[in-house]
Amino acid sequence: MPELSQAPPESAPPKSDPRRTSTLLAAWLRDLVIGLSILAFVIVFLYTPVRVEGTSMMPSLSDQERIFINKFVYRIEPIHHGDIIVFRYPRDPSKSFIKRVIGVAGDHVRIDDGSVYVNDKLVTEDYVPPAYQDTRSYPELLVPPDSYFVLGDHRSLSNDSRDFGPVESSLIYGKAVFGYWPMEKVGRLR
Repeated sequence: MPELSQAPPESAPPKSDPRRTSTLLAAWLRDLVIGLSILAFVIVFLYTPVRVEGTSMMPSLSDQERIFINKFVYRIEPIHHGDIIVFRYPRDPSKSFIKRVIGVAGDHVRIDDGSVYVNDKLVTEDYVPPAYQDTRSYPELLVPPDSYFVLGDHRSLSNDSRDFGPVESSLIYGKAVFGYWPMEKVGRLR
């Protein structure tokens, strides 16, 4: 009688080690909590997502565009000409506005037929296309201490320092730094 060879027993699937699974789960949860904590810190203290409402900053910023503002940057550096800032509206602090800084404290600002002059020098404003220019004039103004003269990029539709005067620094709470929606406008703001 021929010998029959017996097939080797099938190996059983390895049993999972409950201690290893528990350790992996604890590490994953720890990393998740740390990541969420860092994200919360960044959003609360450094960057805040906001939605642009209105067309006064077109074409730089469009209505309903989503951007990040940096709420910390002006604690470590000064506000510069050309910065896009977010501030509480001087006539109703419950509302927020977003505009571009044209003049800082001590600057002499005037507008002649839509051309902006700061300290008697014509400001080159390539961010204001011809279709958005305004022909209004504004008499020369000395920007007071701790204040900023701001204008919207869509000059013919903007409610800005020509209407409500310079913005005090105490009303400014952020700098627009990055657009994230719509996707075709993702990138750093200038």
